[in-house]
Amino acid sequence: MCFIFISKTNYLIGAFLTIISNTSFGASFVLLNSFLPLLVRNHPEVTEAYVTESPQDARRVGDSTDDLEGDMVNSTSELLPPDDRHPRNGLKRVATHEEITSKELQLSTRISSLGIGIGYSAALFVQCASIGILIAMKNTTWSQRVVLFIIGAWWSIFTIPAAMWLRPRPGPALTIDGRKDGASWWVYLKYAWKSLFRTIQLARRLIDIMLFLGSWFLLSDAIATTSSTAVLFAKTQLHMKPWALGMINVIATMAGIFGAFGWSWVSRTFNLKPHQTILVCIALFELIPIYGLMGYLPFIKRWGVIGLQQPWEMYPLAAVYGLVMGGLSSYCRSLFGELIPPGSEAAFYALYAITDKGSSIFGPAIVGAIIDKTGSIRPAFWFLGALVGFPAPLIWFIDVERGKREGEKLAETIEGFEPDSHAGEDEEDEEAARGMLTDYEAAEGNGNAIHRR
Repeated sequence: MCFIFISKTNYLIGAFLTIISNTSFGASFVLLNSFLPLLVRNHPEVTEAYVTESPQDARRVGDSTDDLEGDMVNSTSELLPPDDRHPRNGLKRVATHEEITSKELQLSTRISSLGIGIGYSAALFVQCASIGILIAMKNTTWSQRVVLFIIGAWWSIFTIPAAMWLRPRPGPALTIDGRKDGASWWVYLKYAWKSLFRTIQLARRLIDIMLFLGSWFLLSDAIATTSSTAVLFAKTQLHMKPWALGMINVIATMAGIFGAFGWSWVSRTFNLKPHQTILVCIALFELIPIYGLMGYLPFIKRWGVIGLQQPWEMYPLAAVYGLVMGGLSSYCRSLFGELIPPGSEAAFYALYAITDKGSSIFGPAIVGAIIDKTGSIRPAFWFLGALVGFPAPLIWFIDVERGKREGEKLAETIEGFEPDSHAGEDEEDEEAARGMLTDYEAAEGNGNAIHRR
C-alpha cells in the first residue's frame, strides 16, 4: 500500500518496500500452508474414522455431553471443536493406518484444491480490475501506484478473517530457553535459523520427504523457467504487444481456476492417488516444450502455423499452463503435508518454500546460456523438455504410507507425539525412530528436543 507514496525522488524506498513485501508474502504462505495438515488431522471426518463406540462407551460419553455444551470457545481453543468420540474417552480405533492415510489425503487435497481455486478466482478479479484501472488512467506511473495500493489493501482486508477465525494450533506455546514470551527479535531470528538447519538435518532422515523435496526443487525450477522463457519467446520472436502478453496471464489464471477444481474431479473419477495426479499434471506440462520443438519439423515450418509460429498459439498453451498449475499447486502441498512429522508443520513448510524459491535461479541461468550460445530461444525448449520430465521418477517412488509412518515415529521421539495409530507398537519401532536422530543429536550436543512450532 505504501507504494502510492513512491516517486522518482524516493525510489530507493520502493526497493526497500519490495524486499519487505516479498519477504512478508513468502512468510505468510509458510504459515498458511502449515495450517493444512493441522486442519486435516483435527477434522471430524478424520477423527471419526479413528474410533467406534461400544454401548458402555456411548453411555459414558453421553453423560458428559452437557458439560461439553457448556464450554465456551475462546482464543485458546483448538483448531476445531473437541469431538466427543475421541480415544481418550475409552473408544476403540477400528480403521487401519492405510485407511486413515487415504482419508487424510482425500480431505487434504479437497481443502487444498478449494483454497487454490478461490485464490485463483480472486487473482483473476484483481487482475481484471487492475487492467481496467491502467487503461482508464492511461497507464501512467500514478495509475500503477494506485493499482499497487489496491492490491495491498485487498491483501490486508482479507487477512482480517484469517486472523479472526483461525484458531491457535494444538500444543504448548513456543518456548525459547524456557521463556514463552518476552524474547527479543534477535533471539527469535537466531531461533528461526537454527530451526531451519535442524529441519534440514531431520528431513534427510526421511526418504520420502527427500524424494519429494528433490522433485519439488526440479518442478519449481521447471515452472519458473517455462514461464519466463515463454514470455521472452512471445515478446522477442512473436513480437506480441504488452496487452497481448497481459492476456496470456489472464488466460492462465482462468485455466488455473478450472484446474484447481477440475483435478479433484479427475482424481475421484479415475481413482488416482495424489502422486499419480501430480504425474498426470507433469505429463500434460511436458506438452508445452514439445509443442515448441515441433517448430523444428520441416513440414510444420512450411505450414507457417503450429510449433509456436503464430502469436495466437500462445493462448492455448497459456491455458494448458494454467490448468497444470492449478493441479500442481494444490496436490503438491497436500502431498507434502502428509509426509511432515506432526508438530513440525511450519518448519517443514518453510523448507518447502525455500526449495521452491531457491531453485528458480538455475533454470533461467541455463536458458540464458543456451540463448547466448545459439542466438535463438527455441533451442531452450530441449532443456525445458528434460527439466519438466526429471521430477517424474522421484514422484513415482514416493510412498505416502511409509513417509507418514516414518514421520510419526520421528515426531514421537523428538516431541513425545503419540499418534493413535501407533499406540500398540513395540520398542523396536521406537529404537528405529531414535536411529533417525543419531546425527541430529550428535550435532546438537545437548540432545534437546525440538519444540513444536
